[in-house]
Amino acid sequence: MYQPGRQLITQLMHGARLTRTAGTLALAIAALMWPTMAADPAASKAAAPVADGDPPVGALFSMSDGHLESHFCTASVIDSPAGDLLVTAAHCVSGYSDTSPAGLVFVPAFDSGKAPYGIWTVTRFFVDSSWAASSDPDDDVAFLEVSQPGSGFSIQDIIGGERLGIGQPAGGIVRVTGYPDDQQQPISCQNQVSAFGPGQLEFDCDNFTDGTSGSAFLTDVNLATGEGTVIGVLGGYQQGGDTPDVSYAAVFGGGVQALYDTAISRHPADAG
Repeated sequence: MYQPGRQLITQLMHGARLTRTAGTLALAIAALMWPTMAADPAASKAAAPVADGDPPVGALFSMSDGHLESHFCTASVIDSPAGDLLVTAAHCVSGYSDTSPAGLVFVPAFDSGKAPYGIWTVTRFFVDSSWAASSDPDDDVAFLEVSQPGSGFSIQDIIGGERLGIGQPAGGIVRVTGYPDDQQQPISCQNQVSAFGPGQLEFDCDNFTDGTSGSAFLTDVNLATGEGTVIGVLGGYQQGGDTPDVSYAAVFGGGVQALYDTAISRHPADAG
């Protein structure tokens, strides 16, 4: 565990959290604006709390009758051959069908009701077989396939994607951007990540409340594009933690690599 003086940066907002599960939904979105293509909101990044989000990062929403309802988790575009994959926490897709997740959509760079890159439909997802069987916190990772009918491009073509980092050691600095479900803007924080047992990472930063599950732990971030290497996603132990100031992620090891390989080959998931 870190001492308070070791924390490098914290988001200067206050809130409380019971858990960061996908079941806690709030903040119905009354309207959605559709600009053609916004300027890159990640053009200027300082190592400090920000509220402008990274383009490959966005919010997962439930959708009904063509209307966005609530955002409840965070996901990121991950580099893939087809350019159509996201990575998030497996517990974020609990309750959805993996082959037909009706009403599950992704809004990259969502900010204050605006969807500068549109709405992307989750068409299927992939979770580890051990997660499906027993919700093992060490397998709290999911890859989601998305599409946008009529766009003619993959989501990665438009906004880029994060690299998958397997077997990365703890101890480095990570940047984490997530969407608290009671806010319409993301929060971001940077700090050192430490090992928490053999299968988990720990990240200490304030105010990562409900809705931030699935947020990528990024290393080697390009400040101009927001792209980096994902070494974990907020989840795992206690589905991300039971306080808003200490967060966890399952270590990305061989099981995550196998799951990613399954996702890009589009075969039914049976990793682990």
